[in-house]
Amino acid sequence: MQQDQHFIYEKARKRIQQKKRFYIHFILFIIGASILYGLTLIKGFSLDNSPLIVYGIIAVWFVFLLLHFIRVFITTKFFDDEWERIQTEKLIKKHEKKVLQLEQKLQKQGVLPQVKKEKKGLLSIFKKKNSPTIIAAIGNNNELGKDNNLIWHLPADLKHFKKLTTGHHIIMGRKTFESIGIPLPNRTTVIITRDKNYKAQGCIVVNSLEEALTVAKKDPTPYIIGGADIYNQALKKAEKLEITYVHGDFEADVFFPKIDLTIWEEIKREFHKKDDKNPYDYSFVSYKRKTEL
Repeated sequence: MQQDQHFIYEKARKRIQQKKRFYIHFILFIIGASILYGLTLIKGFSLDNSPLIVYGIIAVWFVFLLLHFIRVFITTKFFDDEWERIQTEKLIKKHEKKVLQLEQKLQKQGVLPQVKKEKKGLLSIFKKKNSPTIIAAIGNNNELGKDNNLIWHLPADLKHFKKLTTGHHIIMGRKTFESIGIPLPNRTTVIITRDKNYKAQGCIVVNSLEEALTVAKKDPTPYIIGGADIYNQALKKAEKLEITYVHGDFEADVFFPKIDLTIWEEIKREFHKKDDKNPYDYSFVSYKRKTEL
C-alpha cells in the first residue's frame, strides 16, 4: 500500500471508529432509558413518586445523543479541515476583489497614482514560482516499499502528506495510482504512463514527466509522489524535497535515489519520538536545490 493509499485507509478508519462510538452510545441510551422508564412503572419504588425526574434525565441524555449524532454524521463529514481551508480561500479572494476595486476607485479620483504595472492582490503574497517538489517517506537505507506496498504504518506521516499536498497537483506513475485505486480528494491527480490509451476517471493522464509538469505549471508546488522510477527522473527537475525519514531498517525491493548533498541543501528538520500511534522515531526534512554560482 502506497503512502497516499494509507491516507485513505486512515481517514476511513477514523470514520468507522466515530460511527462505532455513536452506535455504542445509542445502544446504551436505549437500554438505559428503558431501565429508567421501567423503574417508574414498579409500584412502591422510590422513582414511582417522581417520574418527571426520570423523564428529565432521559430527555437530557437524548439531547447529548443528538449532539453526538450531529457531530459524527454532519459536522465531521461536511465541515472538516478541508472545508475550513476552502472557505478561508473564498474569503481571501472576496476581500482581494474589494481591495482592487477600492484601489481602482482611488486611482480614478487621483488619490492614488496610476500604476501601469499590473496590480497584485492579497493572494499574490502567497503565490510563488512553480517549484516541483518530491515527497517521499524512506527508511534508514532509503527503503521505499516492498511488493508495491509501504513497509510501515505511520499516521503522523499520513497527516503530514495530506497537509502538504492538499490543493495541489500530485504526479505519480501508473502503478502507484493503481495501488491507490481512486483519485485522492481535493487534489489534481496526474498519472504518467507509456500506454497512450490508458484512462482513469477523474485524473489527467500523460505520457512523460515533462508533460505532467507542463500540465501542473500554474500550480506553485506540484508534488511528485512516486514510484521509484518517477523519483529518479524527477530528481533532475525538482526544486524541493520533502522527505520523511522513518528511523528503522526494513526489508524492501524498491529504494529512493541517494540524495546528493552537493546538489541539495537541508533547510528544515523536525525530529519526533515514537509514541502510541507511531511505532518508529521519524523526522520531517526539507531540502532545496542549491543555487548554481
